[in-house]
Amino acid sequence: MQIETGMKYQISQSVKGNFNSADSLTVTTNNGMTIQFTLEDGKGHGSMPLDHLSYLLKRSSLTPVTSNKRALLSTESEEKIG
Repeated sequence: MQIETGMKYQISQSVKGNFNSADSLTVTTNNGMTIQFTLEDGKGHGSMPLDHLSYLLKRSSLTPVTSNKRALLSTESEEKIG
C-alpha cells in the first residue's frame, strides 16, 4: 500500500493509549523512510519510521479511512473497467 501525504488512518482501541487517545491520525509528510503525522482534535503530532506504520497496518492497529470522494472515484473506475 502506498502511504501518501494527507492519508487518514483510524486508530484501534488497543493502541489508542499510544496516540493520546486520538481516534485518527493524518500523514503530513513522507520522505520514504519516516512519516510525520498529526492526531485528530489537536491531540498532538509525531513521527515514526515507515516500517513501523506498515507493521501497525498489518496488525490492524491502524486502518485507512477512505474519503467519500476517493471511494466514489474508485467505484466509478471499477464500473468503467468492468
